[in-house]
Amino acid sequence: MAMVTFGSGEKDDPWLLKTPSLGSEFQAWKDMAANPARLVVQVGSTQLSYQWRGVADCHAMLKAAGDWVDLGNADEGKPTPDASIEAWARSEGNPVGGYYGLRKGYRGRFANYVTPVMELLGLIELEHKPKGNRARAL
Repeated sequence: MAMVTFGSGEKDDPWLLKTPSLGSEFQAWKDMAANPARLVVQVGSTQLSYQWRGVADCHAMLKAAGDWVDLGNADEGKPTPDASIEAWARSEGNPVGGYYGLRKGYRGRFANYVTPVMELLGLIELEHKPKGNRARAL
C-alpha cells in the first residue's frame, strides 16, 4: 500500500492519506455525530465533506461491478467519464439519488478522496498511477 496511514480517523487524530495518484496529501476523519454522518476531508485550507454512507454504498457498487472501475475524478460541475466511480457518486441512480458530497461547489472529487479511505479500511484495491486509476472491491 502506497499511502500514509497515521491517525485513528477521529477529528482530533485524523487519517493522513494520499490521493490515488500519490500527488497530494490530505487529512480525513469521520464525523458520526453529524446529520447525516460524514467523512470530512481537509485539503490545505479547503474542507470538503461526503456522506459517510458513501463508503459502504460505493463498496456495494464495486462488488456488484465485479471488476475494476475507473475513478473518473472531477470537480463539481465538470463532466465525468461514464461508468466511473465519480459519475456514480453524483448520479440520480445511486442510493442517495445524487451527490454524496455535502458542500455545494465542493461536492465533486468523491473518487479522489473517498477511495483512499476505502483502501485504508480494507474495502478496495486502488491503483496508484499518475493518471487513469481504478478501484475494485475486496
